[in-house]
Amino acid sequence: MSALTTPDVDVVVVGAGFAGMYATHLLRTKNNLTVQGFERGSGVGGTWFWNRYPGARCDAESIVYSYSFDDEIQQEWTWSERWATQPEILEYANFVADKIGIRDTFRFNTEVASMAWDDDSQTWTTTTAAGDKTVSKYVVTAVGCLSASQVPDFKGLSDFAGQVYHTGAWPHEGVDFTGKRVCVIGTGSSGIQSIPRIAEAADHVTVFQRTATFTVPAQNRPLGVDEMAQVKAVYPALREHAKSTAAGVIVKQPIGRALELDAETVRAELDARWAQGGPTFMNAFTDTMSDLEANEITAEYVRERVREIVQDPETAELLSPHAYPIGTKRICVDTDYYETYNRDNVDLVSVKEHPIEKIGTRGPVVNGVEYDCDVLVMATGFDAITGPLLRLNITGSEGRPLSEAWAEGGKSYLGLAVAGFPNMFTVTGPGSPSVLTNMILSIEQHVEWITDFLLDLEDAGVGVVEASLQAQEQWVADVNAIADQTLYPQAASWYMGSNVPGKARVFMPYAGGADAYRAICDEIVSSGYSGFVMDAGASERAEQRQEEMAPVV
Repeated sequence: MSALTTPDVDVVVVGAGFAGMYATHLLRTKNNLTVQGFERGSGVGGTWFWNRYPGARCDAESIVYSYSFDDEIQQEWTWSERWATQPEILEYANFVADKIGIRDTFRFNTEVASMAWDDDSQTWTTTTAAGDKTVSKYVVTAVGCLSASQVPDFKGLSDFAGQVYHTGAWPHEGVDFTGKRVCVIGTGSSGIQSIPRIAEAADHVTVFQRTATFTVPAQNRPLGVDEMAQVKAVYPALREHAKSTAAGVIVKQPIGRALELDAETVRAELDARWAQGGPTFMNAFTDTMSDLEANEITAEYVRERVREIVQDPETAELLSPHAYPIGTKRICVDTDYYETYNRDNVDLVSVKEHPIEKIGTRGPVVNGVEYDCDVLVMATGFDAITGPLLRLNITGSEGRPLSEAWAEGGKSYLGLAVAGFPNMFTVTGPGSPSVLTNMILSIEQHVEWITDFLLDLEDAGVGVVEASLQAQEQWVADVNAIADQTLYPQAASWYMGSNVPGKARVFMPYAGGADAYRAICDEIVSSGYSGFVMDAGASERAEQRQEEMAPVV
């Protein structure tokens, strides 16, 4: 490619979920840059466009799992439930897309086949599956952390005579389970949410579980008009409170260390949080995620509740997790999950000791037994965080593939940039708080930081910027050091890439909290974007911007 190549647009944005929508909006309106978006789906919504399985619901409360950047949007939109369902969240995404007018920026039904940086022209070329090419100065990936569906390589799957669906790529027209025999493989979040709804319609459901999952009740309820009016009246304060927390949500503060409290106080707190519902159940005590003995108190409480709910003792034991500390795999939120196993039409099959041997023509085969079914539901999760980026087939400076750079695991600086991949920015990439937080809050922070950075680069006339290898290595070390202070690495979780054969085992999210992460990012701006290598001037512009933002004394 010639050094005189003129970009078609300033920025290419990949993905039209909440990250891509907001990035496109800010880049166009705040930065006055030309943008071309690509989305493999036919509409906006990202994860909520694809994950249409029965029971799909957010595990962050709807009043905070929403944009805060536009007060008109948050005043006009009214949530109907405490934990919004997929259809309502998708409706919200479309509402926002219409309000900010970003649809014309995207090419829908367009899959990105590759993205390549050219050192000579200092541009990116994005090539679609159809062979169309777009040249840009920058690329911003907004592909989400959980968008690369993971289907185990089961022997014989193609020979199965029935229908096969993955929860992450659900048919838009839905699936009618009436009178059907259904096998569900997987008991992570999508399995836990979908199994109760499938069981209500199906003739029979057989669930195949490798590892039991800790899940807590959602205790969902409608949000009344008066309650939403009260929320809207204090939205600015509510948003600021969420930003000040580690998870980016509204939380009841921990009451102390579980090991230093009497048993009655501990039990009463866990009872209250179970009744309240939601993942902040894990926030009861300050030592739950750092001390195994304290963690076991909360874990055993959940097991007790399982034994209370599930009538068959053998099934209750199978559903009671023992293989890892509670919270080290993402805590799930459910509606009637454990109760579903009391139904006559639901069976649980453990595949821990005897894994699925193959998929026969009639269904899964375990320990020589073939389980007949008409429909096979794969609730088998995702190649998380790094998987969606690797599937873009990205090559950076000197033609180095991202897959090679990440052969030992996803490495980045702040989860925002990767050494050796100039002018590329990743929203909620590896090394960011992302999946350990309220995703939309983290998305907004990332997008705003990236767009401010690009504004400073453009004002300073900087042509090329990338994370320094030294800064990246230090950030990866910091992320690992923080994780090692917790119990997270003790679980074979998708946080570690353990669900994907051959994937490097590295703890990918930043576990220091969204609040601490925000402060670090702000400090990096104040220092003139330390950790980034740029060809001219942006450091001086950043210092000037900080002076302009400083309060007058």
